[in-house]
Amino acid sequence: MRLMGIDYGEKRIGVALSDEGREFAFAHSVVENNKNTIKKIKKICGENKVFKIVLGESFDYRGQPNPIMKKIEPFKKLLEKETSLPVVYQSETLTTQEAEREQGKIEKIDASAAALILRSYIERQKMV
Repeated sequence: MRLMGIDYGEKRIGVALSDEGREFAFAHSVVENNKNTIKKIKKICGENKVFKIVLGESFDYRGQPNPIMKKIEPFKKLLEKETSLPVVYQSETLTTQEAEREQGKIEKIDASAAALILRSYIERQKMV
C-alpha cells in the first residue's frame, strides 16, 4: 500500500506517490484543477493501491494560514468523502521553491513539490 502526496494549487495539483514500503517519495503527475480533478485523483489512488493521502498545508512565515487554505480545507473534505481514504496535512512551506532550486523550472514542478511534501511526512513518521 502506498501514500499519496498532494500539492494543491488553484490551477494545477501536483501528485506524488510513495513506494510500497513507504520509504521514498516520487513525483507522479500534475492534474489540472477543474471539475474532473477528484475523479482523476481517485483513479490514481485505485491504480496504485493508495491507503492515505498527505495534503500540503499552507502557512505564512508567522504560522498563519495562507489565503489558499480557504480552498484547501473544502478540497480535503471532498477528497475524504470521494476516496474514503484518510487525508492528513503536512506543511508545504517553500516546497515549490525548493523543487525549483533542485530541478529548475520544469513542467512537473508541482509533482516535485508534492514529492517533497510526501517526503517530509515520511521522515516525520520515522521520528515518531
